[in-house]
Amino acid sequence: MRKRYVEGAKDLINAHPDLIINIDKIEMINFRSKFNNDLPIHVEIGMGKGIFIHTLAKNNPNINYIGIERFDSIIVKALDKVIENPLKNLILLRTDAVDLNHLIEKGSINRIYLNFSDPWPKARHEKRRLTSHKFLDRYKRLLLPNSELHFKTDNLGLFDFSVEELTNYPMDIIYITRDLHNSDFVGNIMTEFESKFAKRGNLIYKLTAKFKENENG
Repeated sequence: MRKRYVEGAKDLINAHPDLIINIDKIEMINFRSKFNNDLPIHVEIGMGKGIFIHTLAKNNPNINYIGIERFDSIIVKALDKVIENPLKNLILLRTDAVDLNHLIEKGSINRIYLNFSDPWPKARHEKRRLTSHKFLDRYKRLLLPNSELHFKTDNLGLFDFSVEELTNYPMDIIYITRDLHNSDFVGNIMTEFESKFAKRGNLIYKLTAKFKENENG
């Protein structure tokens, strides 16, 4: 899907290097140095307009957060929130998820969030899905042992595909619900898409998974 051009997006991004890292060359980023501490790091891949990760960072000052989005036209919406309400424990990163292993150190992340990712519904595009085996390989490298992957979507086809991919990887699914808003899950924070889909009456699917211990490392 083509993302709408937003005039001035690049200029706004370039004007705030303290709040957003705009990748112009592929090289490892020292996020411990960026945050200036050794707190746990949680990452949202495909953060959209950023309400989810900004809320998490505001509510959890003892955790560092990295919000990742590849489109200028979208990430500037998240940047607007951070400019208006800057948080010391939140950094935005404009890049593509395929490059993460070249940007983030191995075994440095404590949790990954995938919220309402592009379902890429055509079978020939399944390797582009953020829960495909190809991307799970990347996450395994980034995550510390016993760390969690959290995934939410309203797309049943993508959810069923994801359950199968994670199970076969193999990973342990430690929580799963096919109706999040009527489940026993505590502390859910809604994304922009989630709020919109829920108002339409769409079911929200969620799972939490971990790499099996003998598979991580």
